[in-house]
Amino acid sequence: MTKPIPEVTPNTWSFLRDAMIKPTGFREYDARWKYPEEINLPGMTALGAGLGTQIRRRGIEPVIAVGNDYRDYSLAIKNALILGLMQAGIKVMDIGPALSPMAYFAQFHLDVPAVAMVTASHNPNGWTGVKMGFERPLTHGPDEMSELRDIVLNGEGSGHAGGSYEFVDGVKEAYIDDLVGDFKMSRPLKVVCATGNGTASAFAPEIFERIGVEIVPSHNALDYTFPHYNPNPEAMEMLHDMADSVKSSGADFALGFDGDGDRCGVVDDQGEEIFADKVGVIMARDLAKLHPGSTFVADVKSTGLFASDPELQALGVKADYWKTGHSHMKRRVKEIGALAGFEKSGHYFLAEPIGRGYDCGMRVAVEICKLMDRNPDQSMSDLRKALPKTWSTPTMSPYAADTKKYDILQRLVDKLVDKADAGDSFAGRAIKEVVTVNGARVILDNGSWGLVRASSNTPNLVVVCESSESEEEMRAIFADIDAVIRTEPDVGDYDQTI
Repeated sequence: MTKPIPEVTPNTWSFLRDAMIKPTGFREYDARWKYPEEINLPGMTALGAGLGTQIRRRGIEPVIAVGNDYRDYSLAIKNALILGLMQAGIKVMDIGPALSPMAYFAQFHLDVPAVAMVTASHNPNGWTGVKMGFERPLTHGPDEMSELRDIVLNGEGSGHAGGSYEFVDGVKEAYIDDLVGDFKMSRPLKVVCATGNGTASAFAPEIFERIGVEIVPSHNALDYTFPHYNPNPEAMEMLHDMADSVKSSGADFALGFDGDGDRCGVVDDQGEEIFADKVGVIMARDLAKLHPGSTFVADVKSTGLFASDPELQALGVKADYWKTGHSHMKRRVKEIGALAGFEKSGHYFLAEPIGRGYDCGMRVAVEICKLMDRNPDQSMSDLRKALPKTWSTPTMSPYAADTKKYDILQRLVDKLVDKADAGDSFAGRAIKEVVTVNGARVILDNGSWGLVRASSNTPNLVVVCESSESEEEMRAIFADIDAVIRTEPDVGDYDQTI
């Protein structure tokens, strides 16, 4: 096949004929572009042919489950991708509109090796992308993405006989049955179900009702214009709306889901947003009682409590801090046999015997309800307050162009390591170490820390800070890390700040 070109002017003859793919859309662990500015439909067909070629080169059975999220352009994009997969000789099993975790479930349910899910995830309308994999429950990491990028951009996608198409009905129903099982709540529970009009609207209310949870609806009508806000339970706009719903309804807590349903956000009965890493510690405490001595993986943006919480230590828990990103985390959980992985952004990876190791916001919601059922005398705020107190920022994202962010980050890492080597103080304290497994996590002598890394999905850096001492120290950590970031003139404004 011919090489895709990086840019084509919309509303031209070439735009409807030639494959156009912006190279920066191939990211660390998924592919994501603005549509149609950065990829067109022939470009998506070229991506499908490249993925099919990659599957065949690796000797994997040429069968794939394919789904799409609920956006008005996702079906057209999926069909273009399917065309390329069929050209490469792949048998396509189309599961229809889906959540990303429903597509991952389909790999097991249909016993197929590969998956491709067309979704912009939590990104606003105007974005599209593909989450893909061929070693369940894993999705493409940097090595697989680099290989795919080279196949596609070098025009190496090749035709092969044997391609076919089948629409497979019933996967949604099987997915929900698998999540619910025979569990029923034994205590009354009232939960705000917040879906932001996204794809999870077609799943979450039914799941809650089937396990005996009373729901307070919050934007549960499917509407791909997202009239209220973009469904993203890491964004304060959605969390504040969830908190308002809890306060007005007297609900026990709120659970919110992102655009493709692989993330879950929590607001407690007092209207307090609980960041996902803290929810992870609450879940780890509960799961470790059932599975003592378990290992839990946390990403580098997450709280230090996985390692320092006395209750987890007493249960013999081992903490493993790893790279941010759903593919990195899934792979790490599988590699070291962890019971679960928790990511600050709201991805949770629950492995056997709880889940299958992939990130599923619906599975997390069911497991949180089960946790509450096992703790009938405690509220969500009780569980939150039982954790050692820390003060943490939201995830903040100053702008940095995709073409520059990794170079910027490397310079920032070097500057922060130099500060530590020089014995400089940070927020008035000594620097204990700088962990550079994924950006730079500057850890102070009291366990407080600040992180800067590059976003894998958007043109941004990512900044998170946590203090074990006070809000003042948290702000001081942010001020010092931001002062280093501001030495880079190409870094722009934050999307939100403290």
